Amino acid sequence: MKFIGIIPARYASTRFPGKPLALLGGKTVIERVYTQVADVLPEAWVATDDERIRAAVEAFGGRVVMTSPNHQSGTDRIEEAAAKIGGDADVVVNIQGDEPFIRREQIETVCRCFDSEDTQIATLAKPFGEDIQAVRNPNSPKVIVDNRQFALYFSRSVIPFIRNVEPEEWAGAFPFMKHIGIYAYRRDVLHEVTQLPQSPLEKAESLEQLRWLQNGYRIRVGITEVETVGIDTPEDLVRAEAFLRQLNG
Repeated sequence: MKFIGIIPARYASTRFPGKPLALLGGKTVIERVYTQVADVLPEAWVATDDERIRAAVEAFGGRVVMTSPNHQSGTDRIEEAAAKIGGDADVVVNIQGDEPFIRREQIETVCRCFDSEDTQIATLAKPFGEDIQAVRNPNSPKVIVDNRQFALYFSRSVIPFIRNVEPEEWAGAFPFMKHIGIYAYRRDVLHEVTQLPQSPLEKAESLEQLRWLQNGYRIRVGITEVETVGIDTPEDLVRAEAFLRQLNG
């Protein structure tokens, strides 16, 4: 199968304007993400609506495609980019532009989900361990899977509810899983899901993947043990700098 990686990157982030161009260890965040993806997949692109990001990507030798500024989600931007790029990719991998530490094995795990012909969409999850405060964090969506590793539901709430156990002990009573926001889609499925209207579940939880589940699409969940350091705010960038120094010894 042929895979292509596309990284959506917006300049106008509400919590961190200009985030893709923020410097992390002397390189922009978007360059670090691009390098990680290009080292694994045979083809990598940045999809953006901003000329500053386009210029920065071209400056470090990356491939970039301009997209509309009016998209409501990164998935919509990915679909437009894939259509403009063309080619014969079987699967489009969507790597968030604020994940500079995405690891090779994580991308490979998502790609291996498509070894099964019944995989339409794939994503990742990581066990929370016994950190109940992390489990309770609504900014860390949880995922429940069935016995074949297909997603049953995603939620910002703690799922499942553990009956007859004190909440402080829940993390040790069930293997809660944190959703990691990397997605991959078969090319035809990507087109189909971007034609769907927002669903009630998606609006309730503000989680786009619930639109796909509610419309009957199946999402296979690969498991990773690797923690990533996403960058949503300037404070996250400070933590990412510390993480980078730790990695570099």
